[in-house]
Amino acid sequence: MEDDFRIFPDTEAVAQAAADFLYDQISACVNEKGSCHVALPGGSTPARCLELLSGKDLPWSSIHWYLGDERCYPIAHAERNDSMIEQQLWSRIEAPAENRHPIPAELGPELAAEKYSALINQIDCLDIVVLGMGEDGHTASLFPDNPANENDHAVVPVFDAPKPPAQRVSLGLTTIQSAVQRIVLVSGSGKREALARLKQGIQLPIARIGPSTWFVDEAAAYNNKMGD
Repeated sequence: MEDDFRIFPDTEAVAQAAADFLYDQISACVNEKGSCHVALPGGSTPARCLELLSGKDLPWSSIHWYLGDERCYPIAHAERNDSMIEQQLWSRIEAPAENRHPIPAELGPELAAEKYSALINQIDCLDIVVLGMGEDGHTASLFPDNPANENDHAVVPVFDAPKPPAQRVSLGLTTIQSAVQRIVLVSGSGKREALARLKQGIQLPIARIGPSTWFVDEAAAYNNKMGD
């Protein structure tokens, strides 16, 4: 299986197409297995995607939600990823509280990673992991040259992140790689260089996640022949 790059005119079109795709994939998974386990990212483009997804007719009680990563801030901090997900998705849908699985990052990176690893290890694998990509090619909280990339635990503590906060918790590469499918949302001209480096075969963290379906806007894809 190879990466599937899909290019759209702008950020809104990326969010809409990704929401439609997620709807189809979640529906198919629930129909086949009776449930679906989905990991979600932070970020502005995913935020709009989740808002659009919340308006769709999905079997919400059959979907379990996880996070791809979290920042080590107190509960309900505005900069936590679960604060965005709560606002854009969880507060808008009829999802049982027990189906929402935030990362307890307020406990600190190591203890939070240990507890969340135990949770992730209870399921065979995640069905869908939705990811973003930073301008440096990081994904979730797996940054270039960070030791967390080589940690083979299900969930890993992250220290010395190059953007605040320095302490984070992230799904490990092994968990992302073992998911049934990966979806990556990328928008903005600031992402062009990382996409170019990915195309050149440079082993950025995003390049190591496994075959994925990419939703990319033209600003990010400009001068990158993503379909080749």
